[in-house]
Amino acid sequence: MIDMHSHFLWNVDDGPKTFEESIELLKQAAKEGITDLISTSHSQHPQYNAKFDTVNDQIQQLQIELTNRNIPLTLYRGHEVRLNEKLISLLQEGQIHKLANSNYVLLELPSSHVPNYAKNIIHQLSIQGLTAIIAHPERNKGIAEKPERLECLIREGAVAQITAGSLAGHFGKSVQKLSLDLVSANLVHTYGSDVHNLTTRPFLFEKGLAYLEKKKRLDAVDLLLKNNKSIIRNEPLVLFEPETVKKRKWLSL
Repeated sequence: MIDMHSHFLWNVDDGPKTFEESIELLKQAAKEGITDLISTSHSQHPQYNAKFDTVNDQIQQLQIELTNRNIPLTLYRGHEVRLNEKLISLLQEGQIHKLANSNYVLLELPSSHVPNYAKNIIHQLSIQGLTAIIAHPERNKGIAEKPERLECLIREGAVAQITAGSLAGHFGKSVQKLSLDLVSANLVHTYGSDVHNLTTRPFLFEKGLAYLEKKKRLDAVDLLLKNNKSIIRNEPLVLFEPETVKKRKWLSL
């Protein structure tokens, strides 16, 4: 299985602080059945900005250590980049890692709202052949208030990533309910742990999938895992028409 959203590099953001803590996280990933892991340390965040070259160096060091310890895990480079008006130029200048060197960019919105210029950035990315993956939309207050805001971004060319912990109930019942609603409305397409540590922000990769299975959404499990694989292969994702307009009459932005 492939985890396309994780924070396991050390001392670059709010993830692990030491090399050994990073290794312990990666050991846990293997225990959960994860075989491939994309590093998505924060970039252009108000508090954190993992440097492009630092990501390269740490991935290389960790992969060597995994091999030495016989831990069956393949690591890929990436960033979780905070939405900002310089995003396009930063990508062109080679300061931001796309996911596994693909045409997918993991895009983080501010937690409180969906900025008005988000649609324009997503459109500009699509013109360049890049697809924005909206990180954890279920934890965005603006989307929680009006899920049609996410639908609007998807119709502009974005896709979205649901978080394992959200489905598992780690962030509370309301986030869990919204997560399932977004899955049911075909508004999420990829699946990531957004792991930061082993205690307060663990993987919960299997638990999130088990929740979908409990809700008889085996089709969603298959879709999310298949799309995760498509990211590292740089292939098109499987998408279904959002059902929100005809089912709930949600408004556009």
